Parts: sequence; structure tokens; C-alpha cells
Amino acid sequence: MTFPDVNNLPAPDTAAQAHSDRLCALICDEIAASGGQISFARYMALALYAPGLGYYSAGAHKLGEAGDFVTAPELSPLFSRCVARQCQQVLGHLGGGDILEVGAGSGVMAADVLAELETLGCLPEHYFILEVSADLRQRQQQTVAVRVPHLAERVRWIDTLDTLPAAGFQGVVLANELLDAIPIHIFRVAAPELYERYVAWDDGRFVWCDGPLSDARLAERIVTLVDEQGKFVPGYISEINLAAEDWLRSIAALLTRGMVLLIDYGFPRHEYYHAQRSAGTLMCHYRHRAHPDPLILPGLQDITAHVDFTALAEVASEMGLAVAGFTTQAYFLLSSGLSEMAVASDQADVRQHLVLAQQVKKLTLPSEMGELFKVMALTRGVDVPLLGFTFQDQRRRL
Repeated sequence: MTFPDVNNLPAPDTAAQAHSDRLCALICDEIAASGGQISFARYMALALYAPGLGYYSAGAHKLGEAGDFVTAPELSPLFSRCVARQCQQVLGHLGGGDILEVGAGSGVMAADVLAELETLGCLPEHYFILEVSADLRQRQQQTVAVRVPHLAERVRWIDTLDTLPAAGFQGVVLANELLDAIPIHIFRVAAPELYERYVAWDDGRFVWCDGPLSDARLAERIVTLVDEQGKFVPGYISEINLAAEDWLRSIAALLTRGMVLLIDYGFPRHEYYHAQRSAGTLMCHYRHRAHPDPLILPGLQDITAHVDFTALAEVASEMGLAVAGFTTQAYFLLSSGLSEMAVASDQADVRQHLVLAQQVKKLTLPSEMGELFKVMALTRGVDVPLLGFTFQDQRRRL
């Protein structure tokens, strides 16, 4: 099976192409069994998470310079140190607790957060990592063993939330660049009708096709969007992430006291569904190149969509959580001591100081990660102003 060249993407090697072909065959079998098409949400779930074949379930390196993209924790330890400062405040207010990180990537953030909390004298009793990928779980274990071997006994890997104590969870839940990779539904406006985007197989490649809305909640949400945003013009395409909302409901049901800290790229709803964003936010990442075609390179590229933070705020309120803060990544990091940490570095080491300065720029500049990435804090039983939102709290934008 071959795919068209998109933006001059580098061609996969023989082994990678064979891997992708196996996943293609699996998806094609499901398309055939489903009558010729599957929802994009199902396609994305298979492309990313099919056991042993999906992008996050297979063995290829995804994160870091050798992978397809770099996340903030890999970019600089300053990021995780700032996250740790926010964790310290909440754990101190609660009088102790655990940390649960969902989708811990390479494990770098877990290791660096633990190291900083040790320095601050505020280690959690347990640092749970919920990871569905066996490959990533192994990499996380190696990272923790190398970076903080003396703290490794505090780290516990779990497969599902059901593994946690039935009495509930007290502490901090962390999710960094998790929600953008949860499968989405895509809708398309073709006045006067609304359609959902499906995936079919035709002439040796995956293709788009339109069909009826597959989920009653999806239909209800689109009607609500039209009421709130006004009618969408014909041809308008965008996404709705019902699965991310369900994930947050499951986390909220588990949390007895503490904070959920969500860090991801996205917008408040009125910006997400702006008329000028008429092609949606779907994006793919392959070998540090971004492109918009999710139907090529299945199993070899990441597929993402931006987060509707207003939808998450609504779910939080529904589940009895307080929306305790919402701001940009830049303001969150600066509120959490980023500048002080950078200044405290050894300025006699000119090279290292310049490296830190570059890292700070990438984390905070609007043209880098500073504006597009947002941070949202949801709390239960935490009634203190949160550290990371002291410089600027943008909850009014939601």
C-alpha cells in the first residue's frame, strides 16, 4: 500500500511501511465489517491505539528529538519544576496525598516533578502513572530508574482507574498533552444538512466520506453550538471530543479532594468554533513535521485536535468540581516561578545559561508554546487561590 506525498514528508523505511500496512489491513477489515465506512473517531482510535499496531501502542519512538514531536517536559526541566510547585501548594493544603499522571509520555515529567518535590520537602506517598501503552510504560520505567532511582519505589503503574483505591483519590491529577490525542468526531456543514465525517477504503487508500451523525450527544452538541455561535457556513468542518469529556467525568468521580491540572493546546469555545477556523483544528505530526492529513501513514504519525476548554469547564461544573484557574502556559509558568528558577542558574556557566534562556523563550513566547497551550485547574475541597494563576487568570474567557 502506498500513500501520496504530503508536504514532502520523508518516506517510511521498509520496516515502518510494513508495520503501517498491517494496521491498514486491520482498519480495512473493520471498515468492511461495518458496511464500508467507520466514523473518524473509530479510525483515530485504531490508528493511535490498536493493540501492538497503533501509534501509541507500538514500539517506535514518538517523543523527543528522535521521534515526531517534543513536549514541554522534554524541552526543559523548568516546565516540570513549575508543575511541581503547583502540586506542592495543593498537597500542602490537603495535608498530603498522591499524584496521578495520565499518559506520562517518556516519563520525564514524572521524574522531574518527583525530584523537585523532594527538594521542596513535599513528596507524595505514591506517584501513580496510568499508561495504556506497554511500550511507553517500559520507557517511563527506564526514565524513572535512571533519573530518580531512589524515588522509584513511590512510582506505581496502573492500567485503568479501577486499579486505584475504591475509597477515592486525594491529591493531584496531571494530564499534559493527553486530551488532544483522544479520538474526536468530525462534523461537516452542507446546508441545510449536518454530516459526520467517516473513513472508507477506495482504490488502495483511505478516503473521506460523509454520513449521518453517529451519536445522539453529537447531534445535541452541534445544535447547541449553532445556537451559541450562529449558523455555520456550508463547508464548515470542525471537531467535537465527547470522549475527552467522558474521561474527565471518570476522573471527577474518582477525586475526593484535590486538583486536576490539564495542560494542552486549545481554545475557549467561542474561539474554537470561530467562523474563520472553518477547516477545524485536526493536525498530524510525523518526524517533526506538521500536516493536516490523518488518512496517510496510519500507525506512524500522531493525530491530534485542539481542546475545547469551555466543554471541559462545563463537565467540571456538572461533576461538582470548581474551575479554579484558566490561563496560558506562559502565565502559568511565570506565576509558578519560572523566571526565578532561570535566574538562579549558574550564570558563570555562560553556555548553560544561554540554553536555559532559549528554553524559557520556547516555553513562553506567543510564537512558540506560550499562548497556544493553556492550563486549566479543576478542584474539589481546595479553597485557596492557586499559585499558577496569580499573574493572570483568564476564566472569564471561558
